[in-house]
Amino acid sequence: MNAAQLEQLEARAKIIKALAHSTRLFIVNELSKGERCVCELQEEIGADISTVSKHLSVLKNAGIVVDDKRGLQVYYRLCCPCILNFFGCIENVIQENARKQTALVREA
Repeated sequence: MNAAQLEQLEARAKIIKALAHSTRLFIVNELSKGERCVCELQEEIGADISTVSKHLSVLKNAGIVVDDKRGLQVYYRLCCPCILNFFGCIENVIQENARKQTALVREA
């Protein structure tokens, strides 16, 4: 592996790590429906504002979301909605794993 490949793989890993939390996946899913302010996300998640802000910060640092401050509120939106294609792929893996497990149970 050369340096350029390593750099590209590390960039991918950073994004995948940012998504590797159920709350952040929930946030991305909610933002796929449209822009949201932190207070709306906080209410939907049911966590304190600092926790939600920290999750949003991780997503922002990975380049998944962008923010827009309007007065006292900060609004977030997906930077690249194509990230949702990744979710579709994950669902395919889950379905395939379930199919294999079902086949194992039938064989037993």
